[in-house]
Amino acid sequence: MASLLGVWRRGGSRRGAGDLAAAVELQVLDGQLPLGTRLPAERELAEALGVSRTLVATALDQLRAGGIVASRRGSGSWVTAPGGGGLPPAPRSGEDLIDLARAAPPALPGLMGAVDAARRRLCAELTGHGYTGSGLLVLRERIAQRYTARGLPTTPAQVMITNGGHHGFVLALRMLVGPGDRVLVEQPTYPNAVEAIRSAHALPVPVGVNGDVQDGTGGWDLDGMEAALRQAAPRLGYFIVDFHNPTGLRLDTEGRRRLGAALARTRTPVVVDECLAELDLEGDPPDGPAPLGAFGGDWVISVGTAAKTHWGGLRLGWLRASEELISRLQATRYALDLGSPVFEQLVLAELLADPEPMLRRRRAELRTQRDELAAAVRAECPEWDFQLPSGGLSLWCRLPERMSTRLAVAAGNHGVQVVPGSRFAAHGGLESWLRLPYTEPAERLRDAVRRLSAAAASLRAGAAPAGPSWDVPVA
Repeated sequence: MASLLGVWRRGGSRRGAGDLAAAVELQVLDGQLPLGTRLPAERELAEALGVSRTLVATALDQLRAGGIVASRRGSGSWVTAPGGGGLPPAPRSGEDLIDLARAAPPALPGLMGAVDAARRRLCAELTGHGYTGSGLLVLRERIAQRYTARGLPTTPAQVMITNGGHHGFVLALRMLVGPGDRVLVEQPTYPNAVEAIRSAHALPVPVGVNGDVQDGTGGWDLDGMEAALRQAAPRLGYFIVDFHNPTGLRLDTEGRRRLGAALARTRTPVVVDECLAELDLEGDPPDGPAPLGAFGGDWVISVGTAAKTHWGGLRLGWLRASEELISRLQATRYALDLGSPVFEQLVLAELLADPEPMLRRRRAELRTQRDELAAAVRAECPEWDFQLPSGGLSLWCRLPERMSTRLAVAAGNHGVQVVPGSRFAAHGGLESWLRLPYTEPAERLRDAVRRLSAAAASLRAGAAPAGPSWDVPVA
């Protein structure tokens, strides 16, 4: 906390209790001190800041009066929301559920600054009708700039704002695929994509991705994909070539060139899920391989989202395609919704005005959590095998036996919610695999792995798993 209040501390003795209270409030509103954060005792905070305990007590009184801090005798003080009541945060007990079903991090610190800036810009939008069609121009310009920087020249007219990345895929699916059509997918793949394909009464055609391989083209069976494109004649493909969910693999440049050529040769459109493309934890993102669209031309529809990099609560994503396809997608969209919310677009535009500082912080945080989770799995579950991914949000663990679904049920009895490998399969299987996201704080990840180890031990002891359903929402 003393580090966060560094700017205030530089003011020295000239700063008073009101200044300290304002500095703490700023850190709360900026997301640096999340709701529920317990504050140090008055004496500890006074010593850390080098000020009197009286000054700290007066500042905390002001924060309590403003609803920023709540206190209770014997429980200490904690950050709360204005008007949110004075109840302390729930304790992290052994029964507290740890959700590893959603591979989605919390909001980036600094998000509230973008919200404040967007609120000021909202005034200029209020005189219009609020229906933005393909999206606000400023946001589409900044997304186009990101694609261009990654090696795929893009104009704002080639971008459409959607209500999340999955919404973009569903729009493409609705426009290009009919009942009985085949959709080529990787195996394993993102579960919600498979469900969307089935909801469209189409047939997923899987081609294997080997989660044990991490070199170059890695686990992608490019021979199998080329054969499936020729023989199955799919109407559409759905691929994740950047930090593949769930394996974490990344297709190299030569593999993208080969796959792009096969798509053009067979005239097969493909949706490329790039929701994790910005989460390169080892290298400099602009130096990574160019997007698949740079090799597949107009046959590639790229899908992105703010959920994995900034915050899922924004519920904003985008499509990048040719201008002709964007026009067709927009016409298709009118049957489902009339556009994305203006305020959230303004917030995301602010976040993308200078995105790298915040993204570097996100990557550093995820890199630490990835390494903590990997160390915990090696220590607590040494018989589990995995390849450390260079990006993305999860480990893809090979289990010592076919137990993924049973383990997911047993884990619920130990306070951990996980998704079995079978949910990532087009037609079942993958019972020897389990996805473990590293989007929780390090302490929670270590606790989760200890609980998973206990759940696995209960299965080895012959206990029949009986607990909450493993059929949980996945992100």
